[in-house]
Amino acid sequence: MTGTNTVRIPENAVAAQLAAIFAAWGMAADVIEPTVRVMVEADLRGIDSHGVTMMDVYDTLRRDGRLNLRPDIRVVRETPVTAVVDGGGGLGHAPSVLAMEMAIAKGRSAGLAAVTVRNSNHYGAAGIYASMAAEAGLIGISTSAVHKAAIVPTFGTRAMFGTNPLAFAAPASANRPFVLDMATSTAAIGKLRLAAMAGKPVPEGWALDEAGRPVTDPREALAHRLMTPLGGTREMGGHKGYGLAAMVEILSSVLSGGSIAALRGEAPGAYGVGHFFMTIDPKAFRDEGEFETDLDGLIDALHGCPRADPGQPVLVHGDPEADSRADRRANGIPLHPDQVGLLRRLARDGGAAFLLEAEEEGA
Repeated sequence: MTGTNTVRIPENAVAAQLAAIFAAWGMAADVIEPTVRVMVEADLRGIDSHGVTMMDVYDTLRRDGRLNLRPDIRVVRETPVTAVVDGGGGLGHAPSVLAMEMAIAKGRSAGLAAVTVRNSNHYGAAGIYASMAAEAGLIGISTSAVHKAAIVPTFGTRAMFGTNPLAFAAPASANRPFVLDMATSTAAIGKLRLAAMAGKPVPEGWALDEAGRPVTDPREALAHRLMTPLGGTREMGGHKGYGLAAMVEILSSVLSGGSIAALRGEAPGAYGVGHFFMTIDPKAFRDEGEFETDLDGLIDALHGCPRADPGQPVLVHGDPEADSRADRRANGIPLHPDQVGLLRRLARDGGAAFLLEAEEEGA
């Protein structure tokens, strides 16, 4: 989120403020660190819908009694190449970091590994977990269910799946890793929140009303929470996005034993969200370095593809996030005044120090 009315805040200051609020809420210290790390990384990558902006949602979950701030995160089932992690009813960041770390270790040992998480909640940006594997030299896959249904199946009028993100990352050698990070809805719910905050309409085809008609007012869209599957209409391939959302639900919820959004309804208590993580070691299939070299060749070829617009280079998945990360690490994370105001309110209400006053004044 950039613009003339944003203020640039150093990442360490954003991290300190988030940590202070979580601590004031009573979150366990060993849960705060990975949670803040993943949230700040989302904002660094320009995935503004999954960083500071989520604090309002997390506060609502906490107040509604749907969030365990001191979860007992534990491994409940394990083999040499698989594991199941129970998230203890807390936010998904900490158990997901643990799960991907386990998948990386098992993948290095066996060549292939998969770990699921159940009894969890929102886990942030899927690409961050897939990237953990790529940074370790492995191919990484991450998917997540979402606590509340939002995607309407093709030919349907009722939401049956969350926006169910999936991510895939692969290590190169001379190039940045390839990182695909996407929702299986045409747009993520968080983008509706950002549009509402900015007072801007959303494109037609992102969201629907209860009669299945397109909605462009982001506040109305948030009230209905009825999103089209990736592709939108049947004619534009929406049935493919519908299938991808179902695939993510099967891997994340059905396989892990997590809650299935279409069946859950509005039962009280923790949401029981499920996640899925997989790693593949290229060395189990190719001699060392061959996969990375060939991926470099593919990435270079894609970057060299003839441009439709001479002023717009052909990008490869992960390029915008990497460029944003470099800029924001050097110049600070741009926060909208509403985001700063949210942090100020949460700090005040929770009894935490507001640490960004000086940063605002110095911006």
